[in-house]
Amino acid sequence: AARMFLRLLSDIQWRAAHPKWRRMTSSQRSTSTTAEPHPVSLPAQAQVVICGGGIMGTSVAYHLSKMGWKDIVLLEQGRLAAGTTRFCAGIVSTARPVSIELKMAHYSNKLYQQLEQETGVQTGYMKTGSISLAQTQDRLISLKRIASSLNVMGIPCEIISPKKVLQLHPLINIHDLVGAMYVPEDALVSSANVSLALATAASRNGVQIHERTCVSHVTIQKGRVTGVETDRGRIQCEYFVNCAGQWAYELGHSGEETVHIPLHACEHFYLLTHPLKEPLSSSLPTIVDPDGRIYIRNWQGGILSGGFEKNPKPLFTEGRNQLEIQNLQEDWDHFGPLLGALLRRMPGLETLQIMQLVNCPESFTPDMRCIMGESPTARGYFVLAGMNSAGISYGGGAGKYLAEWIVNGYPSENVWPLDLKRFGTLQSSRTFLRHRVMEVMPLMCDLKVPRWDFQTGRQLRTSPLYDRLDAQGARWMEKHGFERVKYFVPPGSDLLDLDHSKTFYKPDWFDIVGSEVKCCKEAVCVIDMSSFTKFEISSTGDQALESLQYLFSNDLDVPVGHVVHTGMLNEKGGYENDCSIARLSKRSFFMISPTDQQVHCWTWLKNRLPDDSNLVLEDVTWKYTALNLIGPRAVDVLSELSYAPMTAEHFPSLFCKEMSVGYANGIRVMSITHTGEPGFVLYIPIEYALHVYNEVMNMGQKYGIRNAGYYALRSLRIEKFFAFWGQDLDAFTTPMECGREFQVKLDKGMEFLGQEALWEQKQNGVYKRFTMFILEDHDTDMDLWPWWGEPIFRNGRYVGKTTSSAYSYTLERHVCLGFVHHFDEKTGEELVVTTDFINQGEYEIDIAGQRFQAKAKLYPFSSLFTQRRRKDEVELSGYQRE
Repeated sequence: AARMFLRLLSDIQWRAAHPKWRRMTSSQRSTSTTAEPHPVSLPAQAQVVICGGGIMGTSVAYHLSKMGWKDIVLLEQGRLAAGTTRFCAGIVSTARPVSIELKMAHYSNKLYQQLEQETGVQTGYMKTGSISLAQTQDRLISLKRIASSLNVMGIPCEIISPKKVLQLHPLINIHDLVGAMYVPEDALVSSANVSLALATAASRNGVQIHERTCVSHVTIQKGRVTGVETDRGRIQCEYFVNCAGQWAYELGHSGEETVHIPLHACEHFYLLTHPLKEPLSSSLPTIVDPDGRIYIRNWQGGILSGGFEKNPKPLFTEGRNQLEIQNLQEDWDHFGPLLGALLRRMPGLETLQIMQLVNCPESFTPDMRCIMGESPTARGYFVLAGMNSAGISYGGGAGKYLAEWIVNGYPSENVWPLDLKRFGTLQSSRTFLRHRVMEVMPLMCDLKVPRWDFQTGRQLRTSPLYDRLDAQGARWMEKHGFERVKYFVPPGSDLLDLDHSKTFYKPDWFDIVGSEVKCCKEAVCVIDMSSFTKFEISSTGDQALESLQYLFSNDLDVPVGHVVHTGMLNEKGGYENDCSIARLSKRSFFMISPTDQQVHCWTWLKNRLPDDSNLVLEDVTWKYTALNLIGPRAVDVLSELSYAPMTAEHFPSLFCKEMSVGYANGIRVMSITHTGEPGFVLYIPIEYALHVYNEVMNMGQKYGIRNAGYYALRSLRIEKFFAFWGQDLDAFTTPMECGREFQVKLDKGMEFLGQEALWEQKQNGVYKRFTMFILEDHDTDMDLWPWWGEPIFRNGRYVGKTTSSAYSYTLERHVCLGFVHHFDEKTGEELVVTTDFINQGEYEIDIAGQRFQAKAKLYPFSSLFTQRRRKDEVELSGYQRE
């Protein structure tokens, strides 16, 4: 009986209703995993080959065919929807903290709602709504933040009382609840049937689907996909899409050119019960109890309930060649804590008869976000995998964005948080992945306050100064696998309290960071910024200059020794990168980019630089330690160490020069700090790093020198209106929208990428403007803090979201940065955003449902400070890079 009911969760009887499908596919439905004859042979070639017949593969096929591409082959090693998709709990939830994930889930919900009518395949779609429970005030705050995002997107959502929870779901125990979030349009589906419906629509549009066909490897020549080898022969193709789920990692490693896809499977448990004496209504809302680590939905008059335990069980998949996923071993001891949480939440279930405990694999990624995009090493090789147990929620939207990426060269939304290129090869270590997913799976339910850090897979990439800084009280965070200092704990502070400080309010490190900021403004601080991505571009002739002039918006034909702030733009004028480039000689350039640009920027340049042996691009990130000396006394420290005058007359702003510092030669000194404060960045060959650091600290004693971290840097750059790439700037943001026209040389005498789009914006205006907001009626000590992603209201109407924020110790106010849009009040059409529109509005920032008045400032702005230094004016052309 259990087996029979389990199949109801899947795609039974679908073939019988579609005789045409039986004729066109490569095998008949069977419960056996033994390969069967293939009456239909594989085509010799196709434009796109998709590997994987689950929700992701069928969604990509569906959306590609909707966009007019017909020459598509989908290959599945077993049967369609017989992998993880078959075991999916079928909960479609839009309550997501990351904006792009929220958009994907919202689109998926709308797609699934009309899919049955479009295809004739029953998908089991039922709009039940969902209730996320809060047992603590901090959990309720996190739900209120999500609710604010949902409401401004037009998704109905409300924060409700425990009594209201009981009205909506009478079986729920509410005694320990402080509130909940109700999303009435969330839904339930049969995941396998949704996948089969997408496959049906795709096949009607010309997509060929072949089951029981195993992909052995992808052939790649000259860095581009050329074909796919299968157990039934070869298919030549231009594009390959890896939607192989938990096998995506192995498939990426099977080819001639390795494609690193960092994901790892864990066992995921849920139980199925027999129907209650009074069967549960099919319209009862799904319950998500993150503090209890469980979810509960109705199923066949009974319930389906699973969760994310604190001690997950990773799975290895090497050597497996099973055609479809089988139900793994039951483990009641392991499921015990989740079962206890279920019975506490629904005490009436104690007498209910359990039908089965399902144990199925689920893939997780190192940062809890799914993986999509093109491989950095093989053009035409796309990936969509690693859904972190949210595959059915993301399936429709993720397939849509990836299809757009393949057809148009870019998706319609900023998907950088999900881009495969956010990872490097270092995250593909099996040991790293095994340890990280054991942390990630519990984090699915853990309360995540702003600026929390992963604890596993740490100390992987470190500066040569790591031990020296650690001994001085450094507290660390990680970016792209690189350890970076948040702040330094002064001697005598309560280290335990600081290490475990987690809050949505004023954090315990507030005064520590304040003292570091004060030192940056009044004396001199040292920040280790070795994690920055560093490239050198050189040539035997003018190839380097000519190529960079095309790829960057500013004019790089400057005198040797000058530093240029510039954007690396795409065809639409959006920022693919934001960087500083120093001209080292007539034919060589030194490029400084954000830490997480290492893979993305390298790939962008390699794909666009001419194939010329006389033009060399080299990643020198590991060769240099970077020390940022910030503050008015930095010039004194460096002058004494180098025996060279460092004043503005001798070392102007935005200048680069090789110097000796202490005993060390060949130190690249740049007169920038990425903060608006005076100072220098020293790029030091790593073998000299410890010597130079010691010399700087010793010499700086008499000037009040101290160490500082990135939290101080963030405060300094935000109060000066400097933008982050990856938060404030992205591929859909142009210099014209940020008030950075002066970093663009439209008339530099040659064409550059994005130029046409920028000319159009210059003539016609922009549809969003980067704006600074200074909170007016916000109590730093008592009120919730803004972090990023808060809705912005102008005259009571929603106009955008904040992208980053920090407390300004100079202004003694919170400062938020974000984009303001102008929507027509009647039609909702986007209108041009003018300076007057920004300046004439009354603004509020919504923090977890509470609105605070804010004063808006455009960039560049008149001085907010009583004193300005000469360097401030020049450095306002820079961006902070993380």
